[in-house]
Amino acid sequence: MVETPHASLSPSAEASRAAVLRGVGLMALAAMVIALMHVLVRDVSKDVHPIEIAFFRNVVGFTMLLPFLLRQNRALWKSKQPKLQLIRAMIGTCALLSWFTCLSMLPVADATAISFVTVLFITIGASLFLGEKVGIRRWTAILVGFCGTLIIVRPGTEVFGPGALVALASTVFWASALLCVKVLSRTDSSVTMVFYANVYFTIFSAIPAMFVWTWPTWELFGWMIVIGVMATIGHLCMAQALKTTDATVVAPVDYTRLLWAAGVGYLVFGEFPDVWTWVGGTVIFLSTVYITYRESSKKRIPHGPTTPTPNAAAD
Repeated sequence: MVETPHASLSPSAEASRAAVLRGVGLMALAAMVIALMHVLVRDVSKDVHPIEIAFFRNVVGFTMLLPFLLRQNRALWKSKQPKLQLIRAMIGTCALLSWFTCLSMLPVADATAISFVTVLFITIGASLFLGEKVGIRRWTAILVGFCGTLIIVRPGTEVFGPGALVALASTVFWASALLCVKVLSRTDSSVTMVFYANVYFTIFSAIPAMFVWTWPTWELFGWMIVIGVMATIGHLCMAQALKTTDATVVAPVDYTRLLWAAGVGYLVFGEFPDVWTWVGGTVIFLSTVYITYRESSKKRIPHGPTTPTPNAAAD
C-alpha cells in the first residue's frame, strides 16, 4: 500500500500565514484593549473632567515611550516640516479632547459606532486636499457610509444631541490629523512623528486641563494611569498589526471594538445599543472595509505610463 504524502505549505506560505495570524491577533487584542479603555474613560469621567483624563493619558503614554525615543538617533527628532508637525499636533489634541468628552456624554457603543466614519472623512480629505483620485465606487461607498451615520444619530430625534455632534467633530479632527500624517510621512520618519506627537499632545492637553483641574483621589489617579497604559498598548498593537499584515486583512478586525463596547458597556453601565446603532454600524463597517480594500488594491497594482489600471476611473 502506497502512502500519499501529506500536502505541506512552502516555507514562504507558512511565514505568510503566520504573519496574517499574528496581525489579526494583534488587531483583535488592540480592539479589545481600546474598547475597555473607553469604558474606563466613561466611568472615571463621572468624577474627573474628560479633558483632565486626556491629559493624564498623554503623560502616561509619553512616559512609556520616552525610553524608546531616547535610544533613537537624535537626528531623527528633527522634522523637515516642523510647522505641519505643530498643526497636526493641535488638530490631534482637539480630536483626543473631543473624543474623551463624547465618551462622557454617550454610551460607549454609540460613540464607537460613530467613530468608524473617520475612514470616510480621510478619503474625502485625501481627494480634496491631497489630490488623490477617488472614483465613483469609493464615492458611492462614502455616501453609503454616511447613510449609516444618519441611521445611528437620527437627526430630528432625541438621539441627535450634543454628544453625537461632539463625536462627529472628533472624527473630522482625527481624519484631518491623519491626513497631516500622510503628508509628513513623505519626509519624516515614524520616530520623528512619534516624538513630536507625544511632546506636543502632552503640552497642548495640559493647557485646557488647567481650567478644569480637580485633584483626583489616589484610586482615580491609579485608574487614569491604567487608561494611559491601555491606550498606549492598544495603539502599539494596532500599529504592529498594520505593519505585519495587509490593511484589508486586519482593518475589519478593528470593528470588533463595537462588540466589546456593547458587551462591557452593558455589564458596567446597563447601556446596550439599540437596533439602529447595530444597523448603522454595520453599514459603516461594510463601506469602510470596501474603501480599505480598494485603496489597498491600488497600492498593490503597479502603475505606469503605458499600463493604466483597468478600474482606475471607477475606483
